[in-house]
Amino acid sequence: MNVTLPLEQQKWLEAEVAAGRFRSIDEAVATAVADLMAIHDDDLSWAKPYVDEARASVARGDVISGEEYFKRLDAKVETSRS
Repeated sequence: MNVTLPLEQQKWLEAEVAAGRFRSIDEAVATAVADLMAIHDDDLSWAKPYVDEARASVARGDVISGEEYFKRLDAKVETSRS
């Protein structure tokens, strides 16, 4: 099989091989295809408990606004830098 990739992707693959992340471009492409296949075949059933937990939390009123969330996150980041 011959595959033609855009130059930018070719260079990226070559850099990944040069950095030792893959032994060859063939291995890198095979890994990418395997990852895409896994994503495509994933029915996301593993996420159901998390979604159920989130829905129950919302039903209880245990929610904060996005603005408040980011405010708290920024405060944690600042605390960790101190």
